[in-house]
Amino acid sequence: MTHINDLGPAPFLDGFSLHDFHPVQGPRIRFATAGRGRPLLLLHGHPQTHVTWRKIAPALARDFTVIAPDLRGYGDSEKPKGGTDHVAYSKREMARDQVALMAALGHDRFGIAGHDRGGRVAHRMALDHPAAVDRLSVLDIAPTATMYALTDKAFATRYFWWFFLVQPYPLPEKMIAADPEFFLRRHIDGQNKTDGATEPAAFAEYLRCYSDPATRHAICEDYRAAAGIDLDHDAADADARIDAPLLALWGAKGMVGQTYDVLATWRDKARHVTGRAFDCGHTLQEERPDDLLAEFRAFFGPDNQAPRQRASFSVGFGPSMQ
Repeated sequence: MTHINDLGPAPFLDGFSLHDFHPVQGPRIRFATAGRGRPLLLLHGHPQTHVTWRKIAPALARDFTVIAPDLRGYGDSEKPKGGTDHVAYSKREMARDQVALMAALGHDRFGIAGHDRGGRVAHRMALDHPAAVDRLSVLDIAPTATMYALTDKAFATRYFWWFFLVQPYPLPEKMIAADPEFFLRRHIDGQNKTDGATEPAAFAEYLRCYSDPATRHAICEDYRAAAGIDLDHDAADADARIDAPLLALWGAKGMVGQTYDVLATWRDKARHVTGRAFDCGHTLQEERPDDLLAEFRAFFGPDNQAPRQRASFSVGFGPSMQ
């Protein structure tokens, strides 16, 4: 039986409530939701959780029904075993989780924005579930296959975790376990180019999750999948193009913005691409929230075609739903 449990107010997202989605198949997914209007799914990246949207989600909820989950393996969502070829952390499986969640909430078609790993899940979702994706925005990424194909010394140096976290179990897990706080701090501070963008309370929340060995293992499995089975899926879809309008946004001071022609990389994958750079590093939603909010309102807003939608989930529905 599919059901959704109400867990009370979301600590970091003003006006949001927390819930656990228990699907018939697949892992339990923690999510926060609030608002009314067109549904908008927000997917975080590594090493964050849904808390990364704290600076823009309350304002978005004035115009949209906002759903901000923790990806499988991250935050307080369930952490399944990776399985053969790390398939449980393929972006195909991670996208399926979110489509099932949105369907359970009554949303057959919706907008989606994904930062970092969440952007890669959004990319796969748009290919595998085109009828569900009305519009999508990807934040500070180029396509996974493109980035691996163009790997050079500069990329391998600046994004070393792409090659460290994929090492066979338990090498990265044990090395990070020696000092998770140090690793997390260096990772976040190295990617952010705006002082104070990740305030102490948010960092403490990320560290709470990162301190769980199961989370660290799941994160490694996510990256192992990206370097293997995800590339197989991408190769099979090499000629496919996303039909939904795609908004690519990136930080001019980050590795992606300084290494790639970001719009060109996405125009090779989607038919309708727009976007621009922000004056920041990797984490746009934490470094330039006002700029991002304006872009999202314009791109996902009511002037664009409304999605098909079934009866909306009500936050006050109760402890479960059939």
